[in-house]
Amino acid sequence: MNQLLERAVAQIGRVLFGKERQIRLAVACLLARGHLLIEDIPGVGKTTLAHALAATLGLQFQRIQFTSDLLPADILGVSIYDRESGAFHFHPGPIFSQVILADEVNRATPKSQSALLEAMEEHQVTVEGETRALPEPFFVIATQNPSHQIGTFPLPESQLDRFLMRIMLGYPDAGAERALLQATDRRELLPRLTPCLTPEELAALQHAARGVHASAALLDYIQALANYSRQHADYVNGLSPRAVLALLNAARAWAFMAGRNQVLPEDVQAILPGVVGHRLYVTRDHVRAGSDAVAEQLIEAVPIP
Repeated sequence: MNQLLERAVAQIGRVLFGKERQIRLAVACLLARGHLLIEDIPGVGKTTLAHALAATLGLQFQRIQFTSDLLPADILGVSIYDRESGAFHFHPGPIFSQVILADEVNRATPKSQSALLEAMEEHQVTVEGETRALPEPFFVIATQNPSHQIGTFPLPESQLDRFLMRIMLGYPDAGAERALLQATDRRELLPRLTPCLTPEELAALQHAARGVHASAALLDYIQALANYSRQHADYVNGLSPRAVLALLNAARAWAFMAGRNQVLPEDVQAILPGVVGHRLYVTRDHVRAGSDAVAEQLIEAVPIP
């Protein structure tokens, strides 16, 4: 099974140079059945990574470009009157797909952003009083620009918490950028990507990752990290129970990708920035610290049992 994952990581790496760690974090997030938020400045490959992930997973894919005039009905769908039958028929929106790319999600208004909340949490949507199930598996891969840029509407904490992980790509190093300049255009490479997994194989991998053993001492460590964030004066709010579950599931997926059948504290520390960086605010000026800074503080403050 791990060969399938390595093949998937390698294929995405042929499109996004020099970002193996971010690629592995993204795959681990989806392996843990979570939603992924990719945040960074325009032009560093956020949408490219999302496209490559969807193509590699071999799942039904829809892209939604979030803009200020986007309406919830543009995401969920709408009923249209049919003269011949004399009845309204529901036309599903793009949300009814296995992988959703919510591109530049924070450029839409809060009303449109909220259309994703029920879908991300319960894998269903309620439209015109009727609840409709979404396909399985169901992943949201969202990209967003930094909140200080013009034309953005910051995601509320309730929606940020729906994302299991947030990653940032950053600028490529000199070698990766030179390879990018000399290589084929990314837009030409994306259509050539072939699925590395079938939906059945992906479901089997997810099930296997969920079964990775977490010892009592490891659970003590995760709880200690959560308790520190809840009791320390540096943070406005601590990690929620949903965040604690996300931390465990992501650590299990990371250990599984490394070929281990047991979670180590190093696995928790490896995925900690992606899981807690968008959930914790520091008290000073009510701002969110950088993911790495938050993780480093927690790792230094909480000893391993």
